[in-house]
This record gives sequence, structure tokens and C-alpha cells, in this order.
Amino acid sequence: MIEAQVLPTPAGPLALLSHEGVLVAAGFTADPEVMFARLSPALRARGLTRVGDLGHAAQAVRDYLDGDLKALDAVPVSQPGTPRRQQLLTALREVPPGTTVTYAELAERAGMPRTAARAAGGACAQNLIAPFVPCHRVLPSTGGYGGYYYGTEVKQWLLAHESGTR
Repeated sequence: MIEAQVLPTPAGPLALLSHEGVLVAAGFTADPEVMFARLSPALRARGLTRVGDLGHAAQAVRDYLDGDLKALDAVPVSQPGTPRRQQLLTALREVPPGTTVTYAELAERAGMPRTAARAAGGACAQNLIAPFVPCHRVLPSTGGYGGYYYGTEVKQWLLAHESGTR
């Protein structure tokens, strides 16, 4: 069974979905079904149930909101992807809070040539576990915030929170 909890945050409700203590989805929505629908068929076949407290993952969110910006890093996560996508997601989790990188820099950090910026953008666009896999820390090299699955206002809030300006 996939367990779900929705937590209130200043950026909006955050749905967390966990399977056997590992976060498989997280996103800024009040409806965990939205995140559940994005999971693989094998995980969806397990069903979804709401719980009152997911434990470690929920506490990490509370700690993050209280200023422990590295709290999300300790939560185990799992999402599908090719070996190349997994390299990008691993590199993404290593971008420290309060900093940003471009898509080309993310590709470089993942051991890929700068020309792999498009692949880095694709990994961010398909990321199922925001903000634990912090795609909000990736900005376009042309400036601005670029896109964000949950809206640029959420991305701006997360970056401001991490830089201490919120």
C-alpha cells in the first residue's frame, strides 16, 4: 500500500507518498491522487491510503520549514528512470540549499557534457519527488526562474526560504 499525507506549508499543501518508508512521490498539491496518478503502474497497483503521520518524511518537512534546510536530504527516495536520469537526479540532490545551478551545470555535475542540458531539463520536468529532489534549485542560463511543475510562485518561495530572504 502507498501511504499518503498532506502537510500544510507556506508554499501550499505538500502531498507526500511513501512505500515501505521510502518516498516515491511528493508535490505541492492538496490531493495525493494527483501524485499517485504519476506513479508507475506497479506502484499504483498497490493502492493508496491516507495516514495521519508518515513519520520521518513528515518530520523532515517540518524541520526544513523551521530552518533545517538539509533535513530533506536524509529522507530516502526512489523514482524510476534510466541510468542517465538517475545520475542527474543524484546530482540534483547534491545541490546545496541556498544555491542554484543551470541545467548545463547540473549535467556537468552528473558527469555529462554541457550539451546534456536538455536531458537535465527533462529530469527536472519528470521529477516526482519535489522538493526532496530539489529541481527548484535549477535555473535557466538565460535568466529568470524558468518553469516549475508547481508554478513559479512555489519555486520562488522555496529559493527565498533557502536563501534566508523569506
